[in-house]
Amino acid sequence: MCKYLFCFLAILSVVAGPPSFATRPIRQGPQLLKPADHGVGDFVESFEFADIDTQIHTLNSVHDNTRLTVFCFTSTSCPLSRKYLPTLASLAEKAPPGVQYVLVNPIATDSVDEMKSAAASATHAIYVHDEDGYLTRKLGGKTTTDAIVLDAHGTILFHGAVDDQYGFGYALDAPRHRYLSDAIAAILDGKMSFVAATDAPGCDLHFDAAQGNTTSITYYGQITRILQRHCLECHRDGGIGPFPLETLEDVVSHAGMIETVVRNKTMPPWFADYPSSSDAQQSIEHKLIWSNDRSLATDDREALLEWLGGGQPAGNEKNAPAMVAFPSDWSIGTPDKVWEFQKPVSVKATGIMPYQYITVETHLDEPKWVQAIEIQPGNREVVHHVIVSVQEPGDRKRGRSQQEENGLWAGYVPGQSVWAYPDGYARYLPKGARLVFQMHYTPNGTATEDKTRLGVVFAKTPPDHEVRVRGISNHRITIPPGASRHQEEASIKLPVDVTVLGFLPHMHLRGTACRYEIIGSNGNNELLLDIPHYDFNWQLLYRYSEPKTFLAGDTLQFTAWYDNSSANPANPDPAATVRWGEQTYEEMMLGYVEYYVPNSTPRMSSPTP
Repeated sequence: MCKYLFCFLAILSVVAGPPSFATRPIRQGPQLLKPADHGVGDFVESFEFADIDTQIHTLNSVHDNTRLTVFCFTSTSCPLSRKYLPTLASLAEKAPPGVQYVLVNPIATDSVDEMKSAAASATHAIYVHDEDGYLTRKLGGKTTTDAIVLDAHGTILFHGAVDDQYGFGYALDAPRHRYLSDAIAAILDGKMSFVAATDAPGCDLHFDAAQGNTTSITYYGQITRILQRHCLECHRDGGIGPFPLETLEDVVSHAGMIETVVRNKTMPPWFADYPSSSDAQQSIEHKLIWSNDRSLATDDREALLEWLGGGQPAGNEKNAPAMVAFPSDWSIGTPDKVWEFQKPVSVKATGIMPYQYITVETHLDEPKWVQAIEIQPGNREVVHHVIVSVQEPGDRKRGRSQQEENGLWAGYVPGQSVWAYPDGYARYLPKGARLVFQMHYTPNGTATEDKTRLGVVFAKTPPDHEVRVRGISNHRITIPPGASRHQEEASIKLPVDVTVLGFLPHMHLRGTACRYEIIGSNGNNELLLDIPHYDFNWQLLYRYSEPKTFLAGDTLQFTAWYDNSSANPANPDPAATVRWGEQTYEEMMLGYVEYYVPNSTPRMSSPTP
């Protein structure tokens, strides 16, 4: 029998068929559109508008000799808009003679101070707060990253994305296609051949979606309660969400984007799927399989969509629920010990950043049992995710070796910052250990700094069970150039009985789907977790509401699918053969398993494959 708790075995066959790739992809960049269907060629009558400093301007006479007016939609609360602000400021500053940029913010609840700050960073553009959506309706703006170019006669010549550097679920270090600037250059040169229309991934704008109340569902009756259960944990004042959803005005201002993410099921973030082929599974649709399941119940989802499209009636404010109280500091209570970065990490304004590795000394003079762990980013706006591993004295490994051999000790992703266990269960922290933080930062348009910290609560007595995390990995993965559905597999055979608490899959920008399965030594096989649409932006832990015990001789299998084609907008290089590596332009295949064993079980590292 293998002397290790988990050992790497040969690749096995798949228990279930491959996942479906037919539904809307999580990663989306600009798509080419038929110009006439997107307003190109339409006439826009001249109109007046006031900038953020109340100065009045008139379309087509913004400045003398204006040949083209470029209306770029923006927002201080939309993450993609914020990423694009430095790009818009640069384009306005370097605009050819006769080209005037106007930045239009159509979000009613965006902060005036933040808008003035944005305007100050783009001094060569006119900044407008389109609070009532007047300009947006006149121009036909669709999202908060849209760009519309009009000539001096009021004809729309371009309607689309600024470029493809940022989109849903991805960011590039530099754009591959500069749609807006290329179109302007072609128009000024008198050329007819250029991309005139694309969609623009951003926060959707639906100003005409709600005309008259056509539903009995009200904000104060049902919607506030749905938001409290599923959204306010992040979308509140001081929360990690890009904008709050605590008031009726907040919700109405972001109604377009809320409708989009609820309809396509990208929010709340939850990607586990039920096996559709099982009739028995349909009968337990409402059973709580995962204790941290964030997905909307069918009734809640339908109610939200009906209210958003039915006039968004407020109802009687007296029916509002009691306010929800959230922790003001540590969710785990007052920590027994807090470790923090010695110095801040600089995060650039634009593009992408490689993983940063920060080592923090614990200075523990004896081993400790840890019952609760919480990670708090110093700057939540730019911390994408955190993986913390433990180094014992004398061990200097990091990256792949550190994560596999010592396991994931704790992790952070927005909405998942706490690892807590009941009495009798705890994580082990050796004497003199070091904490290695793998930090993934996502620039948000403003250069900044981060000083992340980690707090722990120690167990009062040694536990009966030790909680551990190990990765099912295959670092021999080889993903061919252009492959759109490349499959890789890895497995582990259990030498002893273990009880699994949950799973946390980890891949990079080409990862598109994955699943965990058990190959029973008694011949019974089971699909444990199916993620048909993996999202790198949400490194979620899927924790059982009732832990599952597996027997010695059973095999846990992790299968992953990758998209290395040009259709994947996040793909750093579709022409590359991709292998294992620490950075996001490389790939990983790590199927973390959180489990527990009796405290008497020998503690040792996983073997190097």
